[in-house]
Amino acid sequence: MNRMTIPALVDAAAADHGERAFLTVDGTRRTYAQTRTAAATMAGALAARGCRPGDRVAALLSNSVELIDLVLGCAWLGAVVVPLNTALHGRLLRHALDESKPHFLYVGAEFADRVTEAGYAGEVWVTGSPQAPVPGVEQALDPHPSRPGDTAAILFTSGTTGPSRGVRCPHAQFAWWGRNVADSLRLTADDTLYTCLPLFHTNALNTLAQAMTVGASLVVDRRFSASRHWQRAAETGATCVYLLGAMAPMLLAQPQGPGDRAHRAWRGLGPGTPGPLWEVFRERFGVALVDGFGSTETNAIIGSVPEGCRPGYMGTVRDGFEARVVDTDLSDVPDGTPGELLVRTDQEHAFSLGYLGEQARESGSWWRTGDRVVREPDGWFRFVDRVKDCIRRRGENISSYEVETALRGHPGIAEAAAFPVPSELAEDEVMVAVVPRAGCQLDPADVARHCRGELPAFAVPRYVDVVATLPLTETGKVRKSVLRERGVTGGTWDRCG
Repeated sequence: MNRMTIPALVDAAAADHGERAFLTVDGTRRTYAQTRTAAATMAGALAARGCRPGDRVAALLSNSVELIDLVLGCAWLGAVVVPLNTALHGRLLRHALDESKPHFLYVGAEFADRVTEAGYAGEVWVTGSPQAPVPGVEQALDPHPSRPGDTAAILFTSGTTGPSRGVRCPHAQFAWWGRNVADSLRLTADDTLYTCLPLFHTNALNTLAQAMTVGASLVVDRRFSASRHWQRAAETGATCVYLLGAMAPMLLAQPQGPGDRAHRAWRGLGPGTPGPLWEVFRERFGVALVDGFGSTETNAIIGSVPEGCRPGYMGTVRDGFEARVVDTDLSDVPDGTPGELLVRTDQEHAFSLGYLGEQARESGSWWRTGDRVVREPDGWFRFVDRVKDCIRRRGENISSYEVETALRGHPGIAEAAAFPVPSELAEDEVMVAVVPRAGCQLDPADVARHCRGELPAFAVPRYVDVVATLPLTETGKVRKSVLRERGVTGGTWDRCG
């Protein structure tokens, strides 16, 4: 069995770490040896229900032992797991099912009605029912002889700039994620990893591979709670936590208290955290944030380490990867100039095979990320914007990320999103949606005045919406497509009005 497959990871970790604690989720605790047994017997349970190597098994399950058993059991059997966003329903759920075309669908009882409404006609297993596959009930199977480049999972993109797309992720991509991120975070067998991010996305799903790579323990919670995050970190004994950029401001917005540092965590993966918050976060919580660049389609390409971070920068290119910054003609731009990030790797099968409905991508080819970045002369990369989120106004390119960073410096703003709306003069106007901090009353004119002191005149927002919440994905990313579609309304403040 090739060591760059998921069954190989499970098998090797069980052999090396046997009775060490591996997983705690939903009240269930498992050692590495018990996890191997669960994967092998879950494969038997799936096979007993007619699932075969290559079949696709979709899952509409919250973070739970059932979902982890399904992920590992499918890999053991050679089937393909398709974890679906639990926020999906109606048209969006139909889209994901139509795209992935699963042979079977495993759903939590709380989501069963959604599947009926979406019109799925295949075989459905509901948690707690006699039909649900359960590890240990059927005979254990030997692992299927999967190859590193065989598809292990179909993961859907966040859909922040358009419809979600299904990404075909091979076995080796997960193995490389485990190695690359474990190295960046300096993980060891003495660590306890704590994540409350959803397992239907790369960030959380790959904590399984990170833990197995070094023999660490992993604790998975169902969801993020800003008010209880550090309490849970303390209760679980976490030494490493996993955040997304939007979560750091939420944690800093909580009232200060003795629990801020009453935990063992000393570093955390926090991609997308605004640069001005890094030192504030470390001083308050005692946690050094590590940034980096990776995506569902690729791997941990750019990164830093806890002892060598630069606030506001993603890091430098990691061994085994290459990166270019290019213009619209795909020609390299000088250092210090924004452009689209292109990446490639010589780590075999470290990238996805491509999107559903497309031919497999050629190994070693350049991948267009759709992200605008700046490469500094010393090799450090700074994120500027998504290419689709770039705002073009009066001949100037405006980074929505930089506008948002300026807005977060306003004492009354808890969160913000900047996005383009059509201008009567062609190109775009800058519009922002801002969420006030608890107990604050925001004056849109004051928001604009604040921006004038932080931004060039062409980047100062014309339109301001004060809103209670921003539309978010399950991983805390702002759905800017929703904001752009809503656009200027009767309640929008207009600086030129």
